[in-house]
Amino acid sequence: MEIIDYARDYEAATSYFTELVSHLKPTDLDKSAPGDWTPRQVIHHLADSEAQSYLRIRRLMAEPSGSIIQGWDEGMWAENAVLGYSTLPVENSIAVFKSVRAASLDILKRLSLDDLERSGVHTEKGNYTVANWIKAHTNHPRDHAGQIEKAVAGA
Repeated sequence: MEIIDYARDYEAATSYFTELVSHLKPTDLDKSAPGDWTPRQVIHHLADSEAQSYLRIRRLMAEPSGSIIQGWDEGMWAENAVLGYSTLPVENSIAVFKSVRAASLDILKRLSLDDLERSGVHTEKGNYTVANWIKAHTNHPRDHAGQIEKAVAGA
């Protein structure tokens, strides 16, 4: 694959998720399949995840090989009352998601194939390359879109 192919796939994943959430009704936001997050929680999670992603790709590109890429406990964030995953409106988190994804796409388009091997050390996953970053953050909104679709369908 060429960089443009990775960029198109990343952009398609962004569009798929934003299109899905643009059609949610207010009554859809707090539905969930048993044991899953609600669409509201997923949207807030994706905003926070993309904020982490935004920093990670920049660290991978700007810092020396082997720099630390910090993990985070998404479950703790989701349950923290101050962060409001279960209660806050979703508009700001949708805006964060869109904006951060657009900024990361700008970086992705500027990569060379050699850049895919640049790496840091993820605190939870070990060696973490730009290629790992692309794969994880291209699939992530699609995975959570499926979770939202399942919740709204009442599964």
